[in-house]
Amino acid sequence: MKLVLSTFLILFLIPFSQAFSAETTDNAPTLSVSFTNEIPFVYRDSEGYTVVVGIVENKNSLTSVANVKIQANFFDEFGSAPLEVTQGTTILEVIPPNGKSPYSIRSPTPDTDITEASVSLLGFEPSDKKQKGLIVYSSDIVLDKTLQFSGVLQNGGAPNTDTNVYLAFYDNFDPPRMLEVSTIELGKVDLNTNVDFEFNKKINSQAVGFWLFAESNVFYSDFVDVKIPQSQIPTKLVTISDVSVEDSNGNKLSDLKVGSVVNIKSNTWIEFAADTESNETAYTYYVQIKKSPSSRDALPTVEYIGKFDGRFIGTGQETQVIDWTPEQPGLFFIETFVWDRNNVPIADQGPFTLILVN
Repeated sequence: MKLVLSTFLILFLIPFSQAFSAETTDNAPTLSVSFTNEIPFVYRDSEGYTVVVGIVENKNSLTSVANVKIQANFFDEFGSAPLEVTQGTTILEVIPPNGKSPYSIRSPTPDTDITEASVSLLGFEPSDKKQKGLIVYSSDIVLDKTLQFSGVLQNGGAPNTDTNVYLAFYDNFDPPRMLEVSTIELGKVDLNTNVDFEFNKKINSQAVGFWLFAESNVFYSDFVDVKIPQSQIPTKLVTISDVSVEDSNGNKLSDLKVGSVVNIKSNTWIEFAADTESNETAYTYYVQIKKSPSSRDALPTVEYIGKFDGRFIGTGQETQVIDWTPEQPGLFFIETFVWDRNNVPIADQGPFTLILVN
């Protein structure tokens, strides 16, 4: 399991492996809260603390929930007992019916031995609804060395205290993963007031957009999906092609047996070196395998993520091979990605490949 989960990405070029525990907590027959993405994102911040980020969903269509408690366990690479355990809550104090909220939990200490993290839901409570009395919208956004962003918060029919605006950054995985959450504290906001706010900070280079939302002691806002301009996303210099599944003898396969070891193989073509002086481009190649849902209303589930670290010398073609052992039957599709060591995509996603496991 650790080998499988060791592929998840973090900020600031620090490789992490991670385990997870995706649990659903039911405090009453009509209430249900769960993690939207079974695989949280883990990174080490600039102060050396380990941070685990994800999304919690309130699946009830009538009742708000509050006091959502999440436990985060932090492990090293070898031991089964956690090095540190801590609890946190969701970013939103109150999650509305059919609503979602990111969470962000930081390790108690900046322990450099931490290489893995898991999360589990401990509980929650039904809550009175907050009114949708806040509106947030963006004005200007520029991505240079930092993300420079301006926006406006509009308050409705009551004074507010403890008002915060949040930017929850996500990547281009499907479904997207939360990468980090930033907070802009506005404090007290008077009745029928517009408040300007600004954000200027270096962000995770994997981010392709962010959710903009706000909450106060009495009100909350809708989530606004803000895309980072495509023109600001780095130019792709690698092409992924010829994704196939092969046995140990190099024979291509279209259907597999549960428990059989196979190779996920593909070719990548690099057009020019990222570092012109050394003529080298360090990269990480990722394979993500998802299981097709049993119904149209369900989402695909991530079965496996594997990675291969390599280095292009000059230009030309290279071949990547990652082992996979299917653990359950079903129809699966394979996604491939190539990122540089700054966790920036340097290739468009590779072609989809379907595989049947019996």
